[in-house]
Amino acid sequence: MLTLEFGILEFDPSWIGSWTQRSWVSWRSRPGCELFSIVVFGSIVNEGYLNSASEGEEFCIYNRNPNACSYGVAVGVLAFLTCLLYLALDVYFPQISSVKDRKKAVLSDIGVSAFWAFLWFVGFCYLANQWQVSKPKDNPLNEGTDAARAAIAFSFFSIFTWSLTAALAVRRFKDLSFQEEYSTLFPALAQP
Repeated sequence: MLTLEFGILEFDPSWIGSWTQRSWVSWRSRPGCELFSIVVFGSIVNEGYLNSASEGEEFCIYNRNPNACSYGVAVGVLAFLTCLLYLALDVYFPQISSVKDRKKAVLSDIGVSAFWAFLWFVGFCYLANQWQVSKPKDNPLNEGTDAARAAIAFSFFSIFTWSLTAALAVRRFKDLSFQEEYSTLFPALAQP
C-alpha cells in the first residue's frame, strides 16, 4: 500500500481499488451534468431578468416570458440536486451487496437520466424559441444577452451529458445482468 504524505495530511488511495473501471467512468460524467446545470440556472438568475426605465417591474430576458426564466431555473436547480443524489449513490454503490438492489439502483439511474435528457431538450427548445422571438426594443443596451445565450448553449450540452450518463448506466446494467446470471449458473464459483 502506498501512502502519500502532504505535511500533516495523509492520502491513502487504497479505497479506489474497490471501484470498477465502469463505475469510475460513470462517476466522471456526473460533474459535467452538475457544472452545466449550475451555468444554466446561475446565468438566468444572475442576468436573466431586466429592469426597464419606463416600467417598475423586472421582466424576463426571454421575450418577457416569465415562464421561460422559471423553467430554466427550476430545471437547472432540480438537475443539480439530482446529480448530487446520484453522485452519492455512485459512491455508495460498491457497498450494495445484493445484485437485485444494484439492478434497482441502476434502473432508476437509467430512467432518471433519460428523463433529464428529455427535460433539457425541452428546455433548450423553449429557451431558444423565446430568445428568437424576443424584440430588440425590450433590451436596447443588450444587457444579459451573453448570459441568455450561455443558458441556451449549456442546456443544449446538458442533453448530451445526461444521455451519456444514461448510456453508461445501461452498460452497467448489462454487467449486473451478467453477474446475476453467472452466479445462478455457477453458485460455487460465484464471488461474494
